[in-house]
Amino acid sequence: MTATVPAPAARRGLGKRAFNKKAVVPWLFLAPGLLLALVFKFWPMAKGVWLSFFDVRPFLGDRWIGLDNYTRVLTDHRFQDAIGHTLVLGIGQSLGAILLGFVLALLLEGQARSLKIIRIAVFLPAVTATAVVGELWRLMYYPTSDGLLNSGLHLLGLGPVQFLDNPGIALYSTMAMGIWIWAPYNMVIILAGLAGVDRSLYEAAAMDGVSLWQRLRHVTLPAIRPALMIVLTLATIRGLRVFTEVYVLTGGGPAGSTDVWMTRAYTLGFTRNDIGGASAASVVLLCVTLLLTVTINYLRKRGEAR
Repeated sequence: MTATVPAPAARRGLGKRAFNKKAVVPWLFLAPGLLLALVFKFWPMAKGVWLSFFDVRPFLGDRWIGLDNYTRVLTDHRFQDAIGHTLVLGIGQSLGAILLGFVLALLLEGQARSLKIIRIAVFLPAVTATAVVGELWRLMYYPTSDGLLNSGLHLLGLGPVQFLDNPGIALYSTMAMGIWIWAPYNMVIILAGLAGVDRSLYEAAAMDGVSLWQRLRHVTLPAIRPALMIVLTLATIRGLRVFTEVYVLTGGGPAGSTDVWMTRAYTLGFTRNDIGGASAASVVLLCVTLLLTVTINYLRKRGEAR
């Protein structure tokens, strides 16, 4: 006589197997991406942290030196100058891109088909390779009267201006390109925030005779605060990790006036073959980026809790 499994126990077993299957299937879809991230991102990151404690000597064997690489990087006057350039470029580029993105979002908000076409055209700089954009801006900044910008200045009786060869304005010329690239990206996020604003608030404000500035300050900005915090977080990370714009336009010159943290680390690692020092510089940047990101998220949650 065969034993029968009680119906409730059978149902529990079937439910458990179904639950396990549902839990495994998403991970199967994520597995290829996680594997690629492990091989090409997390493993190199861990290797970089490990190498930052060594004097890397190919074919001779790495030598443990502890925190000497970090001490050398943080006391190097060229890295100290690069910190200042990174902060100036990152803050100026981030604020400029956020402000311009906000203005573009206000101008292009709506459901008209023509606005959708314009939004696509405005968004193109954000999806174009930064290296390609950099080469285009190099042509625009061409230092003779044949350059696009200098030809316009020539019509006004000015110039030619050495946009990229003058240490006093090269960093700000690079900043202008960064603002042009990232403002459309910010615009899309802010547009998503504007889409969630209650239109009845605008109607009530108009009936009360509220000015445009007061509507922006007391209605629009509080409503899109989550979108602005996302934009600010992403802009902070981009500002600290800025590399391609500087490398393509100036390579850190002239006379190191546009040398930022990432270009300095690149030069240290791939020009001077100081892999340990470059790894230490990268780890410092990673720690600062994580700290700022956590701080911004903490302030965001604290503001939402009020």
